[in-house]
Amino acid sequence: MPSMIRTETDSLGPVEVPASALYGAQTTRAVANFPISGMKASPFLIRALAMIKLAAAEANAELGLITPEQGRAIAQAAQEVLDGKHHEHFVVDVFQAGAGVSLHMNTNEVLANRAGQILGEPLGTYKKIHPNDHVNYGQSTNDVFPTAMRLSALLALEELHPVLDSLTSSFSKKADEFKDILKAGRTHMQDAVPITLGQEFKAYAVAVKEAAVAIRRNAITLHALGLGGSAVGTGINTHPDYRAKAVARLAKIAKLELHSAYDLRYAMQSCAPMAEVSGSLRTLALEMIRISNDLRLLSSGPNTGFNEIHLPSLQPGSSIMPGKVNPVLPELTAMVCFQVVGNDTATAMAVQAGQLELNVMMPAMAHNTLQSISIMTNTLRELDVHCIQGITANKERNAFYASSTIALATALNPYIGYRKAAELVKESVASGRSIVEIAREKKLLSEEQIAEILDPKNMTEPHAKIS
Repeated sequence: MPSMIRTETDSLGPVEVPASALYGAQTTRAVANFPISGMKASPFLIRALAMIKLAAAEANAELGLITPEQGRAIAQAAQEVLDGKHHEHFVVDVFQAGAGVSLHMNTNEVLANRAGQILGEPLGTYKKIHPNDHVNYGQSTNDVFPTAMRLSALLALEELHPVLDSLTSSFSKKADEFKDILKAGRTHMQDAVPITLGQEFKAYAVAVKEAAVAIRRNAITLHALGLGGSAVGTGINTHPDYRAKAVARLAKIAKLELHSAYDLRYAMQSCAPMAEVSGSLRTLALEMIRISNDLRLLSSGPNTGFNEIHLPSLQPGSSIMPGKVNPVLPELTAMVCFQVVGNDTATAMAVQAGQLELNVMMPAMAHNTLQSISIMTNTLRELDVHCIQGITANKERNAFYASSTIALATALNPYIGYRKAAELVKESVASGRSIVEIAREKKLLSEEQIAEILDPKNMTEPHAKIS
């Protein structure tokens, strides 16, 4: 019966490794040392690391720093990871040794073992392909992980951008659909002047669009990479042409406009680009919490709430109350956004915690930022497709509130003054009669003026027609 383990040796001594594992001794130590969350690296981060190793292998082979055979084997192994293979061998917890050394070595060992297999070498041998000497030639965790962190965020954002564009479009379509539906505005949760339901939804579209623009703008700094800086940003142990060749290849592999940072020390010391992107995700989350709360209010009821819009019914809402249906996707959206706000706080604390030539807190900021992007992408896609696109309006309820709001008296200010208008409101509240009814009874305006001035529709498009 074949052995279930193999023995490898690192600088600290022998380590027992699962026989079939593509990872090796240092990864096994990390798994034993950090049984923290059970969460593993994001697929985006794994892909980014594989892209970097592929670009480095091609550059180093071209420069004659590793053999063509070694370059091809490492490149093939990296490409397999990019194709979705071997991800189960990336086993290090997201909370790990500082700077991402553990995950970086996990990557080096997986690619070295797989490349060795390609060349006919048994797992754990490392004679033809070594994790440090070949896969990691001319590299350091200190330039690889910051590069992977930035690149992985860009890759993840590629999936968020179209979701935000679609959500903006869906809100805009609803704005057009609801453009003629009058309703009461509310400020301080009290009656305010009329507005159209379409105008409310148009504002939601603009909020999402502006948040999306900010995310794209803040992601620009992620394109500047410190790859080639090696240990402290000086490029020690790298070929003079390696930096330019590796970054150019990486840009081609990732299909992104990547470029080398003008100062590699800065790119290693500062993680400000992660703070900027995380902060813009936080802004999106804050806007979506607000909008989700609005959707819950507007759909509240059906008999004892606003009931101005109807959300699609997705599932029963109570284990005891028959027929109850809850606004589950706006609820989910708010909860996910709370997590994003918390992730941003953790990221901000990690970004400010660097010392001298390196910020060792990168695993925390990478995990939190990537999680925020992923959960917002998935949540807003569901909110868009299964909620926003299916919203309908309760025209009768909206019309009732539009004609009932006491703030209709606002339009009378230029004609009878604020004080008299306030007295009219008091009487309306006390008597339960409408502003229009009382104004007509007191003969404050002619019928023509009432028809024009107190028409809620006219109040939704500001203009002055004061004689």
